[in-house]
Formats: sequence, C-alpha cells, structure tokens
Amino acid sequence: MTSTPPPTPPEAVPAHVAIVMDGNGRWAKKRGQPRAFGHRAGVKSVRRIVGECRKRGVRALTLFAFSQENWQRPALEVTLLMQLFLQTLAREIESLHKNDIRLRFIGEHQDFPADLRTLMRKAEKQTAKNKSLVLAIAVGYGGQWDIAQAAQALCREGQAITPEALESRLVTAGLPAPDLMIRTGGEQRISNFLLWQLAYTELYFCDTLWPDFGEAEFDRALQWYAGRERRFGRVPEGA
Repeated sequence: MTSTPPPTPPEAVPAHVAIVMDGNGRWAKKRGQPRAFGHRAGVKSVRRIVGECRKRGVRALTLFAFSQENWQRPALEVTLLMQLFLQTLAREIESLHKNDIRLRFIGEHQDFPADLRTLMRKAEKQTAKNKSLVLAIAVGYGGQWDIAQAAQALCREGQAITPEALESRLVTAGLPAPDLMIRTGGEQRISNFLLWQLAYTELYFCDTLWPDFGEAEFDRALQWYAGRERRFGRVPEGA
C-alpha cells in the first residue's frame, strides 16, 4: 500500500495550479465502458480537487476541460461532452457559489450550444464577487489562439505589442501565472495549454489517469512542488 505524503507546509502551497486532466477515455476502456463513462467519472475528480484546493489555500485553479483540437473528435463524443458540461454546470453552480468560489470560462466559445453559453455567462455573473478560489475552466481553448487573439486586440487598439501589454489581453488577465502545472495520464507534453503563462511554471507529470486522481495524488504533486527551487532564470544562492 502506498503511504500518504505528509501535509504540504502552507508557505509551500502554490497560489495558482493548472491541470491537464488526461486519461478519462483510457480509464473507461480499461473497464470495458464507452469514453463518456470516463468523462462522467472525471467530473468526480474535478469536484475532489476543487475542494482540496480550497481547503489548502490555493487561490486559483485552471482546468483544461476542452481544447480547440478536441472539436476534431467524433461528433457523438463532442455532443456528449457538451451535454455533460451543461448538466454538470447546472448542478454545481449553487454549491460553488455557496463555497465562495468564482467561476471563469476561458477560450473561444462561439461554437458552443447557445444554452451552454448562456449558462456559462450566468455562472460567471453569479459568482463574480466570490473570493476563496478562482476556478478557471479552459474550454474551446488553445494557447496559440490565446496569444494570437491578444496580439490582434492590441493591433485593433493601435497599441505597441510588448510583453506586458500582450499579457493584459490574454484570457487569463487578472490571474497570476501558474506556479504548478499537473498533467495526469502519463503523457509529458503541455498540448497547447497556457503557452505564454507557463513560461516559468513547474511541470509535474504523473501516470495516474484523471478519474483516479485524488487527495493522495494531489499531495504528492504539492510535495514535489515544495521541493523545487524556483529561480526564474537567476543563479541559485551560493553558486
């Protein structure tokens, strides 16, 4: 039996965690179930990790839920994902609001069903003043698209394209850069997620499939992060 790591010291808890939630389909396949079964199980992991972040003092959590490339998946799977997203959001809004969690949806949403877009805007408005945790859901998101749309906005405004100006037009404007990115499922790539924002983020990869990712796995990621020396390009002390 794998032992549970000791609690992470509060001073070592990342302010902003970003997660690529990978492995739902493989988790379902192992059980002889359709991919939708894995996506539904993945929702339970989202609920667990949101609760863990709030409990541990993480200030922002960004989840990669649906990439722009995911539109290329089979039409039935995309439809089921949209339905699951709508059902989950409708069910969870009140609970998130009561727990003082602010919802943000980042990405290009013009191709989403109209009822889903309406509910997303409603959830953002309802939770806009909440402060315990910002939960940013990246849907219809791509890092290259994000940088391009920010540059286009500056061009339209006649503004110079500087790092500071471009960052202020990204869809994550107002959030700190992620301190820790976690990717589940065994792959070791960032898959067009937060390309600009991850410049100095610590990257943690684990083999656990997303539906199996819980408190113990999250603890291991936080312990790993606590042991990192973040230099941001500087020479380490004593070198």
